[in-house]
This record gives sequence, structure tokens and C-alpha cells, in this order.
Amino acid sequence: MATMQAITYCRICEPLCGLEATLADGRELIQLRPDRDHPLSKGFACPKGIAMTEVQNDPDRVLHPLRRRADGEFEEVSWDVALSEIAEKLNAVRRTHGGESIGWYFGNPSTFSYSHPLWMNGFMAALKSPHVYSAGSQDVNNRFAASALLYGAPILVPIPDLKRTDLLLMLGANPLVSHGSLISAPRIKDDLSAIVKRGGRVVVADPRRTETARAFEHLPVTPDGDAWLLLALLNVIFEEGLEDKAACAKQASGAADLRALAKDFTPESTAARSGVPAEKARELARELAAAERAVVYGRTGTCLGRYGTLTAFLIDAVTLVIGGLDRPGGAIFGAAPVRVEELARMSGLATYGRTRSRVGGYPDVLGTFPAGVMAEEITTPGPGRLRALLVSAGNPILSVPGTAVLEEALGELDLLVCIDLYVTDTGREADYVLPATTFLEREDFPLPFLQNHITPLVTWTEAVVPPSGEARQEWEIIDELARRMRLSIGSLLPQRLAYRLGVRPSPRRLIDLLLRTGPYGDLFGLRRGGLSLRKLRANPHGIVLGEHHRTGTLRRRIQHKDHRVHLAPPEIRAEIERLATEPEPSPEYPLRLIGMRELRSHNSWMHNAPGLMRGKREHAARLNPKDAAEYGIEDGSRCRIASAHGSVELPVKVTDEMTPGTVAVPHGWGHRGGWRVANAAGGANVNELASADPADLEPLAGMAHLNGVQVKIFAVGQGVR
Repeated sequence: MATMQAITYCRICEPLCGLEATLADGRELIQLRPDRDHPLSKGFACPKGIAMTEVQNDPDRVLHPLRRRADGEFEEVSWDVALSEIAEKLNAVRRTHGGESIGWYFGNPSTFSYSHPLWMNGFMAALKSPHVYSAGSQDVNNRFAASALLYGAPILVPIPDLKRTDLLLMLGANPLVSHGSLISAPRIKDDLSAIVKRGGRVVVADPRRTETARAFEHLPVTPDGDAWLLLALLNVIFEEGLEDKAACAKQASGAADLRALAKDFTPESTAARSGVPAEKARELARELAAAERAVVYGRTGTCLGRYGTLTAFLIDAVTLVIGGLDRPGGAIFGAAPVRVEELARMSGLATYGRTRSRVGGYPDVLGTFPAGVMAEEITTPGPGRLRALLVSAGNPILSVPGTAVLEEALGELDLLVCIDLYVTDTGREADYVLPATTFLEREDFPLPFLQNHITPLVTWTEAVVPPSGEARQEWEIIDELARRMRLSIGSLLPQRLAYRLGVRPSPRRLIDLLLRTGPYGDLFGLRRGGLSLRKLRANPHGIVLGEHHRTGTLRRRIQHKDHRVHLAPPEIRAEIERLATEPEPSPEYPLRLIGMRELRSHNSWMHNAPGLMRGKREHAARLNPKDAAEYGIEDGSRCRIASAHGSVELPVKVTDEMTPGTVAVPHGWGHRGGWRVANAAGGANVNELASADPADLEPLAGMAHLNGVQVKIFAVGQGVR
């Protein structure tokens, strides 16, 4: 057996760490190791990336198209049969109810493929259907909504300039486990440690003393209290005259209005809601304002509460007011070797509020609606009712609030098709399950993340191994399905033009065109040394484009007509008014539930890798010793957690890492699909505690309320207290 090495990069999460694959006879993956020559990850990769060997070779993978029989079991069919039948059924739905009755849900891994979203969006545009849903409404859509309000451009998202900052305030993020999000920094632990080594500070505001909080300064906060804290910081900064007046005057409109909006949110009046004592909040505000280079950064923990968009908005507002926006060491706006912002606008993908959902009237975010309305979109009669659904690289039954409601609604569809690596919990309900490639079986380009690298980088990878069984890339499946349905698809203008000329361009050709005509491109030979796909293929470890991103670019990238940051739009005024009248928590549910990420988990799809499940891993709630004593719960015993919407049962880990009054439960557990290791791991679906009512979604981005949920807890065998 001859072995060889191939260089690629990981596409599980946003650091995109370099990997070196060892292959047998050029076809079988034997091992994955960190790529020591990658210019950014430099020999680092987390356990999940290494475990992709087990996913690649998993005997539970779907490797042939599956069709549900009359008895409910699946049978293998050919691609020709599967695609012909699916195309016929979808066209029948179109003829009877219109293309707007067909929907698509895509999960987190979709974003890590450059071709999958382009072809999916083109397919849905050709159908003229608004029914596009994503895992973003359980993750990040509020960040894009906030950017739309601030900058007029939803994909204009600042990143913290970790390599030059003196003071980082981090909210709801645990990058020592998650490795960072909406930021690509493979060695982020080193970047954070370097801040401290050069005399700076990293302050981690979190209801839990996370792995990151333990390594730096922990500021305990109340779950879903971030907006209260940020408004208190603004209150102090404005009332004490600490704002950067020059930055406010030069960059923004509405600073005086924002000051008025924050006037009543004194540290004393917000302390009970934020969990931060008044004097500590005042001290932090003064330190942020006094620091030469400071930045506020927030992620998933700030996204899933009642005020996710407001919180994301206020994070940037605080950074601007202290003079840190678009400045070295503050929050900067990355550039890309492909004109991502222009392409997104030209393709109609950079939208916010262009359309509204039929159920709930929620604004679209990047052309997608909240997944939390899908169940009612299926069950609510009338024009535009959702009647057929395709799901790719997603498992909404485990990730969307109201598991039972959604599962029942899926049974009312005329057709459900899943494109995935496994028969997931959602796939178990499908009429067809189509086998997708792993990221190791496809070429790729990090199109959505080019602007997120702290150190500007561009890379390309070829497929490491050929597809297993009959697996196909998602874009190939979509393209062939569109051909059989007689649809001309295209998200990008060059793609649409090619289709009109009868040419079906490949993703590879589109990327080469975009690279060569981009700001660093070779312009087809006119610019010596410029980028092309050929050059990237010759540099498999990636090409660093500069030490830092340029600053001072914001004004020309803002899409508001006045080219200024809007600090007090009507939507934010309304949210602050809503916050001010937020009722006190119900005494019936005295605890607050938060989520948490585990180093050896990633959402709902990594629990079938044996290497990640070793060490007697079990799904467990984390509880403070004071709360455990009050409710008679011992470490290692089982508890029941109940909300107004449901209950789950699981073991307890009693730990002082939790602030009193807070319980943490990891998400993505409780499998019932066609993956044996994951099913055997047990656990519970924590989203059963979340509301399935569309009216309970966050109003500006339709975000699911998964953080700060009011709950009560009791030992199994006891009555509800």
C-alpha cells in the first residue's frame, strides 16, 4: 500500500485551520494532522478537525440515494430515479400551488462550501420562492440585521483587531472552545494571550466562568443581560463626557439621540438586570473610554436572547463612541480578494427587510426567514403555504425551537428531501435522503470568510479523496435537479448570463473569474503576480495578503446615503423602549438557562465520531453548588429542567463555574436518527425548552429565544418545586 500526503483546510468552523491528509493509494483517508506549514494555524487543529477522518470513513454515512417505501423504511435507488421522481413531484407542486410553495432550509455546514449556497440561492430565485430558511436564525442573523441598521449593509461586519488592541471586552463568546466566530483566527488563544503579554487586558463577560474566562478576567453577568450592560456603559460614557467627540462627529449620525436613549439606563438602575454591580460597570466604562485602543466583541451568547439585534447594535455603538470603530486595535472591516460586498449586492443576496415572512411578518435577513416560523408556514392555509421542503446540511428538528411542533408539521408536507452525510433526526422524516460529499471530497474556496481573517489570507483546496459511494457535491445535485425541472439558475450575474447562453458554468470557473478580476487579481495577465486559481493551486498552504487589514475604509463602504453610521434608527429606538418595559422574571421559573459549546462537539453533527465520544462523555447540565443545595440535587444525579414550553431530563454536574441562578446545557444532543454512536450517547434536545410560537421570536431578525430562557429545576423523583 502506497501512502501520500495532501494539503487541505478544515471546514467545520471559522478558523479554517490547515490540515495534512495521509492517503492510501491516493483514495482512502488514513489520517488527518495539523498542517505545520499553514501560515496562520502553524500546526494547530482542534480535535474536531482531526476527527473528520472518522466522519469520512463512517459506516453510518449515507452513500447512495434513499427513497422511503410504503412501510416507512428506506430503500436504495439510483440517482436517475431519485432525481427524476423529486423533479416530477416538485413540478407537480409548482403547477398546482406555484414555485413559492417550495422551500429550502440549509444548515451551518452549508456556509463552509463556496458552491452550495450559490447554487441553492440560484435554485430558489428561479422558483421565485421566499421560503428560504437557515440555521442563521439560531446563530448569527441578528449580527447582519444590526449591520444593516448601522451601515446600510448587512454583510459589513467588523472584526476585533486582536493583534493591536489594548482592551478587549468579550460578551457571550468562548473562543478557547469555539475558536472564534465571525472572525477567522486559528491561533486565537495565542492572540488573546499576546494582548495580556503586551500589557493589555481581556475581559470576558459571561454567566459562566468559561474556559476563556478562566484564562483571563471574568465579569459575571446575568443571562440575556448584555443589552442592559451596554446601555449602562453608554450612559456613563456620555454622562461623564468620555465619548470620542471627534469620532462621533466624523463617523456617525444620531449620537445625541443615542445619548438620550441611554440616559435612563444608569449602572444603578441596570445592575439587577445585567448582573454587574453599578461601580463595576462605571469602572469598565471609564477603562474602555481611557484605553488608547479598545474594542467590544460579542457572539452567540449575545445573539439568542430577547434582544439579540439590539445587543449586536450596541456592541458596535459602544466601540464607535469610544473611538474604536475602523481604527487599529478597535473593530476593523476586513477586505477580500474577491469583491464580496459588490457581488452580494448585485446578486440580490445582501438584503435586510426587503420582504416579510407570511407568518409573523418578520424581515428577511440575507434573503432568509426565521426557521422558527417554518412549522406554521407549513400548517397555515392560504396563498404561499409551504408544501415541499428541501433540507441540506441541516437538522432543524434538533436545532429549531419546538421540536415536536416542527416534527409534526413536516409530516404534512407533500415532499421532504434531505441532502446530507447521514440520515439525521430530520432525515428520518424525509421522503428522500440524498448522499452529499464531505468537505474532503470536494474542492473549496472560503468565499464567505475572506473578510473575517484577522491576518488577510486567501486559499484554495482541491478534493483530498474521491467521493465515497455515490455521494455528490450539493451544487451538482442542485444543478441536475434544476435541469430536470427546466429551471435556469444563477445567484451571480456571470452565472445567469452563462445560463442564458446555454452554458452551465462550474463553480471553479466562476471563482477563477472573480479572483482574476478582483482587487488582487492578475487581470488575465495584465497584472504580474496577481491572483488566479492557478496561483492558489500552486500555493496549497494559502497566501498571506498583508500583515493587517487597512483601516479608514468604512465611509466608502457604508451604504446609507449619507455614508455615516446610524446610531439611533427607529427600529433601535423601539427596541430600547421595549427593553425599558421588560417585565420582571416570573418567580415560577427562578433560574435562567444558557447554552454552551463543548470542545468535542459541533452543533448536532459530530456525535457519531467515536474519537470525540470517548471518555464516558454524557450530556449534562451545569449547576452552581448553591442552586444544587437549594433544590436537593447532587453532583452526578439526574435532574429535570422545565420551562413554560417543555421539559428535559439529564445528569447534573455541580460546579462553581456557574453563576448562581443559571443553568447551562450543551445543545445538539438527543439523537434519534440513523447514526448509531450518536443515538447511543443519549442526552436530551435542549430546544424542547424553547417556545415554538413565532410570536416569541426576536422581532428585528427573527432569532430563536434559546438563551436566558426562564426555567425551574428539580431532582428526578421529586415534584416540581
